[in-house]
Amino acid sequence: MDAFIIEGGNPLQGEVAISGAKNAVLGIIPAAVLCACSSKIDNVPDIKDVNKMIVILEKLGAEIYREKDTLIINTEKPISYDVSDYEEETGQMRASYYLLGALLGRYRKAIVPLPGGCNIGDRPIDQHIKGFQALGATVVIEHGQVKMEAPELRGAHIFLDVVSVGATINIMLAAVRADGKTIIENAAKEPHIVDVANFLNLMGANIKGAGTDVIKIVGVEEMHGCEYSVIPDQITTGTYMMAAAATEGDILIKNVIPKHMEAITAKLSEMGVIVREEDDGIRVIGKHPLKAVNVKTMPYPGFPTDLQQPMAVLMTIAQGTSTITESIFESRFKYVDELRRMGANISINSRTASITGVKSLSATKIRTTDLRAGAAMVIAGLIADGETKITEIVHIDRGYENLQENLRNLGAVIRRVSEKDPACL
Repeated sequence: MDAFIIEGGNPLQGEVAISGAKNAVLGIIPAAVLCACSSKIDNVPDIKDVNKMIVILEKLGAEIYREKDTLIINTEKPISYDVSDYEEETGQMRASYYLLGALLGRYRKAIVPLPGGCNIGDRPIDQHIKGFQALGATVVIEHGQVKMEAPELRGAHIFLDVVSVGATINIMLAAVRADGKTIIENAAKEPHIVDVANFLNLMGANIKGAGTDVIKIVGVEEMHGCEYSVIPDQITTGTYMMAAAATEGDILIKNVIPKHMEAITAKLSEMGVIVREEDDGIRVIGKHPLKAVNVKTMPYPGFPTDLQQPMAVLMTIAQGTSTITESIFESRFKYVDELRRMGANISINSRTASITGVKSLSATKIRTTDLRAGAAMVIAGLIADGETKITEIVHIDRGYENLQENLRNLGAVIRRVSEKDPACL
């Protein structure tokens, strides 16, 4: 696999534009199969997870045309509801489970392999299954496949036992074509849930309450194609905000929705970083020394779990002792050993990391353990003394578009080397 080599110590300065939200578009693309129609989706990021989803839909029978950040998805021809032959693609990303809701909604049946994705803790799909069963589907899991069939889909009152982004979106995908009214209580409220709901509504669905903890859906018999532009990526925005703060940089991050970033803005400001809205963007000016803070990850609008690891890097060089409590995924501290190799002072007690700031991190060879940990390793490399080698960056490619090029344009000294390159060994 490829690796990044980063020479630390260069403040990031300039402008960067944020691409479309990974977590939104991975729900929107499957949603396009809910009708025999053609839809145009703009602001689609060029990342591995999106490309895999496109490949799966093409193999199922969809015709997809891509030009730059625009997708045209034509599902006028019949789409197969059987995804069982594509375990290689589905096994590498979590969002493949959205095919369950979309195919069930259109065909009243679906066969989809159990999803893959980053190993960050227990990620069951029991709430998804509970929702599908409430809508009238029979669900069987065997030989690594989820098999569902429903003579008819009927609206239902569904209370999610835990707040689940995936289950909320999946139930929406199926319920928009169900007969009658569906109510989802204790629904997740993340921006990408609102984005998927907005896309579905443009296709003719009747969804109200997305972005609140109660979503009401009145099923429709037919849906149609539409044109839609995906919201900017909240997590990518946060990553660049933290990179600016860590390097004592000065970055204007464009094409963002500042309201989505309020939890991150609040914590960075608490650390002494200057964050202010400018035009269609957020400007972040890093000021050292950073101050210690305490963070607890929470569902939106709380501090996002996907930015826990990059935030930890800031804490490694902040004055005093900071804590991060991870309330979403119990195995999201696997990256800590890599930061310790760089001289970070971190101790773990159950789901809380205690981080005492050090003067600086020292460069060494480190690896990425998952997608968001990969972003954290890049930020660590940007501030470390010397040259850092980051391996297994395939995780980063899953969720960040043009990360290397964007960082170079901001003044970072970073290059990508192949596994054949001696520098990668």
